[in-house]
Amino acid sequence: MTVPRVLPFAERLRLVRLLVARVADKARIGLKRPYFVIGERLCRQPERLLIAPQDIRTGDATIAEDIYGGYYAFGGKIVNAHGRSPFALAPPSMEWAKTLYGFGWLRHMRAADTALARANARSLVKEFIARSTKGAPDPAWETDVVARRTLSWLSQSPMLLEGADYDEYRRFMRALTHGFWLLQRGADSAWPGGARLTAAIAMTCYALCVQGGGGHLQRSVRLLISQLEKHILPDGGSVDRNPQTLLEVLLDLLPLRQTFAARGQAPPPELLNAIDRIGPALRMFRHGDGSLALFNGMGVTAPDRIAIALAYEGTRGQAVSNARYSGYQRLEAGAALVLIDAGRPPPPNHSNLAYAGCLSFEFSLGAERIVINCGNPGPRRADAQASARTTAAHSTLSLDDASSCLFGFQTGLRRWFDGEILIGPQNVPAARESNATGMTVSASHDGYVRQFSLFHERRWFLRADGERLEGRDRLIPSTGARSMNADYAIRFHIHPSVTLTMAAERPAIVLETPGGANLTFEAGGLPLAIEESIFFAAPEGPRACEQIVVYGASTDIDEIDWSFTAIRH
Repeated sequence: MTVPRVLPFAERLRLVRLLVARVADKARIGLKRPYFVIGERLCRQPERLLIAPQDIRTGDATIAEDIYGGYYAFGGKIVNAHGRSPFALAPPSMEWAKTLYGFGWLRHMRAADTALARANARSLVKEFIARSTKGAPDPAWETDVVARRTLSWLSQSPMLLEGADYDEYRRFMRALTHGFWLLQRGADSAWPGGARLTAAIAMTCYALCVQGGGGHLQRSVRLLISQLEKHILPDGGSVDRNPQTLLEVLLDLLPLRQTFAARGQAPPPELLNAIDRIGPALRMFRHGDGSLALFNGMGVTAPDRIAIALAYEGTRGQAVSNARYSGYQRLEAGAALVLIDAGRPPPPNHSNLAYAGCLSFEFSLGAERIVINCGNPGPRRADAQASARTTAAHSTLSLDDASSCLFGFQTGLRRWFDGEILIGPQNVPAARESNATGMTVSASHDGYVRQFSLFHERRWFLRADGERLEGRDRLIPSTGARSMNADYAIRFHIHPSVTLTMAAERPAIVLETPGGANLTFEAGGLPLAIEESIFFAAPEGPRACEQIVVYGASTDIDEIDWSFTAIRH
């Protein structure tokens, strides 16, 4: 392995250790493989399912019609099977294949609620089971895919086993049980780490649903508890810092809680505690229009999923304001809402979707979004993923068009670390205070110290009536370092619905919203620029938008004040 010279020695050593640990982990699991194979063969296969967990994700009957017609639209790709089996097709993308083999689309067949849709669902599952005995493509056996398939089959089992004879029932149970043993093996080694939690949820659900699953339940619950402790932080945030993860985990945990109750068993306290923490954390990211803030992998919001998750969650707890463990802050006054990323990047094996957006923020007034980040382009536009993760794609300050994080794909380590964050801000102190005049958050990060010997410090002040948001960006030389000259750009990406116009009488920009919540932006008299940007998280696909940019040199002006002020007629 050649480690790029751009990395300091200590960082190179850390990455070598991480790679060695991964190789050792893979070897360890390889040595344990015979144990899992023998265990599966010696273990008695359950005779039947006792209950089916509820799938609370919504289904779409029109998708069931498309599938019956041979059209498979997964992961942003549409494939016409032309009468062939979808499992015989060359997948157009890895995301398409994972969605196909995860069987989450069965919920759409259930939603159609017709004999034809149910028969089609049974036929496709039987075909997969028949083909899997002869081998199937690798994505079908990846830990996260097996976990998704297990949860889907269990929740849709009443439809899938309708009218099944003894042999069909046994084949279905054999396939489910094989998946359980694959999960046992994969939960020990799966990375990125999020697959471990999904595997633990699926294993616990299996043990609760099958006859005689009590022998597996204790170990599965033990694994579930340990993964919840690793993945869900004390403030309810997720270790990967992605708002979407919280939503998906909550949609998995809520049915699991109900499955425990259906079997007459008390859910583990750690499960209940995780649900209670996730709800308020999810609310923290929610704008007035119901969408989630675009931080660290978040893309298009599915409003129906959020509404369902929060309705089933049931605590109706208040949104978290100071999420210091997951690194987020929320300021709210009047109709104004400010959401701030004030945290370090996640650990490498949880950072495949994380962004270099430290000290970025989003700002909304009621149901109208004003300042945004660009968001996740989604699988349909994988070519834009790298640029969407850069600092320039966020509403914050960047130096010399560099990002505050170094990604694996930017180095010679792509083969081993690819999209993971190798280096990013490590020291990100944040403080907040409030008084009669308003609320303040101050934070800084050291993501640019390695390249430019400069700290970035940012302060937000939201007036108590919500009529004015003030900010200040500072560039501070690190201790003992010479003041370096670097060009900065402070970007404020603006939602596509907002119109920007240069003011005639002074250096200012007027922001006009459809609902009339108009604002003036100023930066202490500095020249302002309006440039093109892109909003990736629109439901209909990426939309062109604009951004406000303040340019300068750190040696000329190292402190910049800016503000958004409501215009009252």
